[in-house]
Amino acid sequence: MKLLVAANYSGRWDITNACINIAGSVNDGKLKVDKIDETTLTDSLSLSGLPDPDLLIRTGGEQRISNYLLWHCAYTELYFCEVLWPDFNIDEFEQALHWYEGRQRRFGRTDIQ
Repeated sequence: MKLLVAANYSGRWDITNACINIAGSVNDGKLKVDKIDETTLTDSLSLSGLPDPDLLIRTGGEQRISNYLLWHCAYTELYFCEVLWPDFNIDEFEQALHWYEGRQRRFGRTDIQ
């Protein structure tokens, strides 16, 4: 299990920066435009090499991801709880894990696929 805490992180900044780096590679002749794909962008992000999260826990009653891991959360299960971060304890964490255990991970497929 890996726990990632990203302070002062912006998903929009990360994607923008990756696009700038890719454009630079194209401009320098290191990369052909028709070779740009999802992997190219993924590899250009600041968290390349880390797996996408399986579970994102959002505390404090907010039901949004707030510019956090925008690219990486495409197939992440999102768990929202009312508990504020300072009060999020082992019992709250176990509730989130229990909720996650009940999820059916389909990664964009339907039940019949």
